[in-house]
Amino acid sequence: MSSMICGAMTALITPFRNGELDEATYADLIRRQIAHGMDAVVPVGTTGESATLSHDEHKRCIEIAVEVCRDSGVKVIAGAGSNATHEAIDIARHAQECGAHAILSVAPYYNKPSQEGLYQHYKAIAEAIEIPVMLYNVPGRTSVDIQPATVFRLFDEVENIYAIKEATGSMERAVDLLAARPELCLVSGDDAIDYPLLANGAKGVISVTANLLPDLKSKLVHTALAGDLAASKAINDSLYPINKAMFVESNPIPVKAAMYLAGLLPTLEYRLPLVPPSAENMKKIEAAIQNYTIPGVK
Repeated sequence: MSSMICGAMTALITPFRNGELDEATYADLIRRQIAHGMDAVVPVGTTGESATLSHDEHKRCIEIAVEVCRDSGVKVIAGAGSNATHEAIDIARHAQECGAHAILSVAPYYNKPSQEGLYQHYKAIAEAIEIPVMLYNVPGRTSVDIQPATVFRLFDEVENIYAIKEATGSMERAVDLLAARPELCLVSGDDAIDYPLLANGAKGVISVTANLLPDLKSKLVHTALAGDLAASKAINDSLYPINKAMFVESNPIPVKAAMYLAGLLPTLEYRLPLVPPSAENMKKIEAAIQNYTIPGVK
């Protein structure tokens, strides 16, 4: 579709202070993404701890992202998923009303719908709004896999479903999807394999590591999309140690710790049941970030 949003995109963290949403820090973090070449930001996805936010907090995060990105050229793809279709529709409508450019909708978690249930779920969400919809397939978290046949059916039959964030970790899945639907906007959801997916025809990434290193992540994507695969691979290879460190515990535990250690967050806070990394893993994260120049750190 003509409004396809792709490229270098960041799965934003959600900062807290004294247990509350830290709106000022959140806005500053988004401005930093804009300043370092990202094409879009993705508030309140997995990395944004959406599972522990209230609906009001979730909606406020989307509003702040839209406000900060206004007139910057950077797009907002709002996290708008739920395991209850009516709740996903409510968030999606709010995202549209406040000016988000698209939504990212995770597969319904916990209740394990069938493929027909997935089709009906996404069809209902997409038909409730006019802005573009990106599917988000992450079976390791949701316990349900949006199978290729269902992706094709949604892409073919629902006008504003244009993309999928593919986070199975499977290269074969990416080949399968793009071999059958090369016009599908497939987006990498696994930092470690961004380059191979881009080389295979992915049109962008939604990155955890970009919270820390937006300059390198944007360059990785833009060089690949411009056809300079050797330069993109070199950046991807150089990022492997930090990408690995960002997943020593469940995301977003390590990336928030890394940003705190780098001076990008004034406090290190999570919402239970998430807690800070173990002392051993904190040392691994601290060691990993020493090898990179973190942009925007005074």
